[in-house]
Amino acid sequence: MTTGRNSLGRPASNRRTSNGNSHDLPLRNHAERALADYFASLNGHRPARLYDLVLREIEEPLFRTVLDYAAGNQSQAAVILGINRGTLRKKLREFGLSA
Repeated sequence: MTTGRNSLGRPASNRRTSNGNSHDLPLRNHAERALADYFASLNGHRPARLYDLVLREIEEPLFRTVLDYAAGNQSQAAVILGINRGTLRKKLREFGLSA
């Protein structure tokens, strides 16, 4: 288990659940870990436009995974994402995921 402070200076949460499975961690912890790993890989370089980078990196897999979870049902996927179906269809076309 991890204790102390994380790379962002916040109190570190336990990285593993009681059964030791990191897959049981909340999405927030996965995102924080991925960002900490990203910063560690920069070797002292400063990132630029990180917000845009994160959105580009997460949006496509988010839409693909939610659509798969909804068994291809775009109306259900839109509800899960909290967006209207038109926005979902536009994003799917943008990512080349439309059928």
